[in-house]
Amino acid sequence: MDFQVVVLAGGTSKNLVPLVSKELPKALLPVANRPVLSYVLELLELSNLKDIIVVAEGEDVALRIGSWISGAYEERLRVEVTSVPEDVGTAGALRAISRHLTANDILVVSGDLVSDVPPGAVAATHRRNGAVVTAMLCSVPVSGSSESGSASGKDKTKKAVVHNIVGLDPTKQFLLYIATGAEIEKDYKIQKSILRAVGQMDIRADLMDAYMYAFKRSALQEVLDQKDTFRSLRQDVLPYLVRSQLRSEVLLNGTPRTEENGIEKVGSHKIQVLLSQILSNSSATSFHDLYACGADGSIPVRKTHKCCVYIPPSSNYCARLFSIQSYSDINRDVIGEASHLSGYSFSAQNNIIHPSAQLGSKTTVGPHCMLGEGSQMGDKCSVKRSVIGRHCRIGSNVKIANSVVMDHVTIADGCSIQGSVICSNVQLQERAVIRDCQVGAGFVVTAACEYKGEALARKEK
Repeated sequence: MDFQVVVLAGGTSKNLVPLVSKELPKALLPVANRPVLSYVLELLELSNLKDIIVVAEGEDVALRIGSWISGAYEERLRVEVTSVPEDVGTAGALRAISRHLTANDILVVSGDLVSDVPPGAVAATHRRNGAVVTAMLCSVPVSGSSESGSASGKDKTKKAVVHNIVGLDPTKQFLLYIATGAEIEKDYKIQKSILRAVGQMDIRADLMDAYMYAFKRSALQEVLDQKDTFRSLRQDVLPYLVRSQLRSEVLLNGTPRTEENGIEKVGSHKIQVLLSQILSNSSATSFHDLYACGADGSIPVRKTHKCCVYIPPSSNYCARLFSIQSYSDINRDVIGEASHLSGYSFSAQNNIIHPSAQLGSKTTVGPHCMLGEGSQMGDKCSVKRSVIGRHCRIGSNVKIANSVVMDHVTIADGCSIQGSVICSNVQLQERAVIRDCQVGAGFVVTAACEYKGEALARKEK
């Protein structure tokens, strides 16, 4: 479709410490024993989008990602891995590689996206509407939409904090308003000038920005050049394009651009039902169709640029790995309800046990579990809703539930692991108990110790 594809792979996210490190950047974190970046690359491949620029933060991260890609996708994809400085943000990353962007349209995808929504659907929507930007907005995952993320399983019961409030036209094609990072525990205020400009708007708080955007390159380049302080696509570039879409419409309605006092309150009770009609007009005419022929239906007016959305059916799976909680959730989903994403064939017991794995007497591996290549388990062990990596050595009478255990982990007799993430090369000595914890790579948990709700990591030398 003549789209240039950019995958933003990031670096070592602070939200994912101690899971990530210089040796294991975020893009290579295993999800069902596959690097999370593989889910995006194979999604693009399915849409026949095979010319890809992968952007990593830091040269070391770029080298590690490039080495893995060259081994895994050498015959399948044409991938250029390039590095940008750390902490430049997503907009800064695109600004840094702008000389590489030459196509008329650019598809930007987050490297932490795990989804079965075809990128081609976003690209087609973008082209059909002649938009300057098209954003994919998905239903908020059951576990919540907070991008700060919780660090322990016990926080999962807390009420989800919605971080996006969006306004759509009646046809649900056009993005008319967006507020990111917005708390909606209290009433949320929207300027009356915006409401008058759009005529009708549905306020939604049940949609997650999936960080898949199609941009018209010339418009994106102009924003990046003119707004050199913009760091984030989600928090800076997208809201800016949406706001500028309305400017001439505000003037057409006779409302001064500088008006700040006219405020419409949207009650939190309305937002909690997730769909609010701001005005009573039931017309389904789209915002851009209305102003293409004039507000009164006869006088032509200058069309502004279009900011569009693609909202996939709720039956599609869509999640982003931006926190420890989301990491646990996605691993659970990919071996559970979204098992079609795993790329593996499940057994009659609805689990995945590698042929080379060894199980002791009276050891049970339940449904929605994965046991990786070369791993060994002793007698009378129990595994429930968990992923166990490759070449792990697990003793007898070990219980593992709702957890992720990465590669080359040693777990001695009598240990119990629940609701936790155990990173590679960790050692758990006899009768250790780990609940709702994250254990960093190479950490040693001493015998008979019990930890709950903690992040355990080796001290940096």
